[in-house]
Amino acid sequence: MSIVLLRIMLVLLVISIITGKSDGEFEQWCIADEQTPDDELQGALDWACGGGGADCSKIQVNQPCYYPNTVRDHASYAFNSYYQKTKNKGGSCYFKGAAMITELDPSHDSCHYEFMP
Repeated sequence: MSIVLLRIMLVLLVISIITGKSDGEFEQWCIADEQTPDDELQGALDWACGGGGADCSKIQVNQPCYYPNTVRDHASYAFNSYYQKTKNKGGSCYFKGAAMITELDPSHDSCHYEFMP
């Protein structure tokens, strides 16, 4: 390979590493804050799955995100469902302080947490 071709390849590699995502946005998910008590999480979970319009079908019994069967895990899934559906329309990941943003995909086993750009 010529030295010029190698230099071009190196420059392209460096550019692709530096620029990261083309739209300048990192993937973000909304999850339950570990410091929030279960009773507060339950109230926020109830709202998210009810009036909030989150898709909570996957945290029901015999569904892929039922386990681990904890309020915190179910709230995380519901919070993220709500956040992904509403973030581009003014929705937030607040839930009265019960939630937080993460850039680490919380998906596990067969439970996939949705991400929408």
